[in-house]
Amino acid sequence: MRKNRFFLWTSVLTLSLVLAACGPDREEEAAGTSDGNGEAESDKPETLTMWVNDEEGHLAAYEELGERFTEEHDIDVEITPFSMLDQLESLSLDAASGGGPDLFFQPNDPMGDIYLQGLAAELDLTDEELEGYNENAVEALNYEGVQLGVPVAVETYALYYNTELVPEAPETFEDIEEIAADLTDASSDEYGFLMEGTNFYYLYAFLAGNGGYVFNQDEEGVYDTEDIGLNNEGAVEAAELVQGWFEEGYLPTGITGDIMEGLFSEGNVGAVISGPWNLGPFQEALGDNLGVAPLPTFNGENLESFSTVKGWLVNEYSENQEWAKELALFVTNQENSETFYELTEEVPARTDIEITDEMQEGFTEQAEHAVAMPNIPEMSTVWEPMEDAFIFISEGTDPQEALDGAVDQIRDDMEMMGSGQ
Repeated sequence: MRKNRFFLWTSVLTLSLVLAACGPDREEEAAGTSDGNGEAESDKPETLTMWVNDEEGHLAAYEELGERFTEEHDIDVEITPFSMLDQLESLSLDAASGGGPDLFFQPNDPMGDIYLQGLAAELDLTDEELEGYNENAVEALNYEGVQLGVPVAVETYALYYNTELVPEAPETFEDIEEIAADLTDASSDEYGFLMEGTNFYYLYAFLAGNGGYVFNQDEEGVYDTEDIGLNNEGAVEAAELVQGWFEEGYLPTGITGDIMEGLFSEGNVGAVISGPWNLGPFQEALGDNLGVAPLPTFNGENLESFSTVKGWLVNEYSENQEWAKELALFVTNQENSETFYELTEEVPARTDIEITDEMQEGFTEQAEHAVAMPNIPEMSTVWEPMEDAFIFISEGTDPQEALDGAVDQIRDDMEMMGSGQ
């Protein structure tokens, strides 16, 4: 999945300002209760519906897990393939009239928008029900104290390297720059190191590693949208470093994910930064020459990458909320999460599953230093201005000027949303 598509949530957020007032009364209790053994006492439905992310592994996993649920509870599970990036827009328009599923699938960053629109039911999850789940993953699907989802998987990015060109995993970004200097020959489309140098999802790690931040947080983790750290001194210094990579020719102007992935798969690049969604294609292309490692250190510290937590949410308008919650917990329990991992190679959001695939170790190690993307609605205003800023930076614009312009745009967009100053 392309991470620079996250700014597409902006159009959905515009709808949220209109639809939030139309959302259901959150004081009403969902129909049904639990009998204390995790079994819902509400009227048992004949069918539960799920919008499953339209990826081959996800569809295969949930077809199998749905059959297991049917065998155990005598409830059919109806699966509709539906890209998680498109689900919110459809729910915003159709859920209130009964057009949505019982369960839908989302990453953590639009949780604030989902809450404001009243699209997801508030989940009352007991300590017993949450046993075995990654606490940070659970928290990523919580908005201002309201639990909106049950986590499925956690993903972040790491360093892939071609052992034929780079025999050992680079430990520092000084090592990366040396590799870039030694191996880069742009005239032959050969590079020591590549990344999507205008994509803020990846660039965040460098800005954060130098003291930049998106929105400041207080001790309780509440974001202050008036305090933006994307153009502070540290962020500008990091942007100057990235600009230097473009000026040296280490990163070609106009670099995209498709270009980077193609060159790496062809064996023309020593190392790239990317996510686990490319593990299969890269293994197929490079075979035993593929290595995966956590991101090299930057300024002597581990880089703080963005992570995405994906999870199941119960439709606020579902007539089967208790059973839908049971289904969400069932497909994410320990046994079924192992099946999910086997079929998708996505790391489950659980602490009771051992990952033994050495190709995944780089991601699991990097995940220890990752932070979930802010899940407040204002985050949707960040992606496009920051991408535009780094496009200008890659073309020679002064980094301070470009980042100042991005922050001004973010503030203007937040003001249009009715947030920030």
